[in-house]
Amino acid sequence: MHPVYRAPMRSHRQDVPPGAAVERALELGVCGTGGRLSRPPVSLAQALALTEEEHGPRAARRLERFAAVPDGAFAWTRDVDGDLYLGRMAGPWRYDDAPEAFEHDLVHVRACDWLEAPTSPDEVPAAVHLTFRRGGRSFQQTHDAEVGPRSAALWERAHRDPTG
Repeated sequence: MHPVYRAPMRSHRQDVPPGAAVERALELGVCGTGGRLSRPPVSLAQALALTEEEHGPRAARRLERFAAVPDGAFAWTRDVDGDLYLGRMAGPWRYDDAPEAFEHDLVHVRACDWLEAPTSPDEVPAAVHLTFRRGGRSFQQTHDAEVGPRSAALWERAHRDPTG
């Protein structure tokens, strides 16, 4: 079973409005984290070194964990209206140096296939609701026995029945 992650995509910076990064991520088909860097890194190793230098070792460890998430892992995000979207990681880490990525503080990204519509609240696994209710802005794994199978079932159903 593929692991499941909470992806709030909410900047740790106070000058970035809530919801902006999620909207961009859903539009572009990415999942990501913040941590603007003074210059675009040319590799993950350089990004980790710059992140540690500019944001500290904890931020660098978070970035390293994000980059190591396996393709096929599920990710849940929540938009500014509280709607929850299910996605699947589909590519390696890259640094997005576009001005809009910098503006939204969504610079460390990976390709992610998001379902087009939010999931009905009553179908979202309880652990997903709990992890978002706890708050926090960090990308992190959701540890629950039911969250993986329920997320996989929702994903499969959505791909069998595009209406629903």
